[in-house]
Amino acid sequence: MLHITPIYAGLLGLLFVALSARVIFGRFETHTNLGDGGHASLSKRIRVQANAAEYIPLGLILLATAELQGAGTLWLHLFGAALFAGRVAHAIGLGATPQITALRSAGMVLTFAALVGLSVLCLVLALH
Repeated sequence: MLHITPIYAGLLGLLFVALSARVIFGRFETHTNLGDGGHASLSKRIRVQANAAEYIPLGLILLATAELQGAGTLWLHLFGAALFAGRVAHAIGLGATPQITALRSAGMVLTFAALVGLSVLCLVLALH
């Protein structure tokens, strides 16, 4: 049974809902039903949400796989926290106007560190 992955799945799920709500509110503000309607602010919100949708699922799959393979609690929390912090930092950095490049970059570094670390952990555990 999974005990640690659900913590990060819940946190990342709430983050994704918040990012989705920003898109919805942006659509109301710009009276846009589909796409971005040529509004740069809505386009940015859509991109922030889409970026989360691209990285969160793989991160959670790797985290759950590592946990099911018996990875240590410390490793799971380390990589889960890095994934969550990375996604939050990236969303804030990319979503800000003007963009906060350092925060966006730090978010991607944390996200990639979590993905690479979890990938290696899964491989090590599978081949052990």
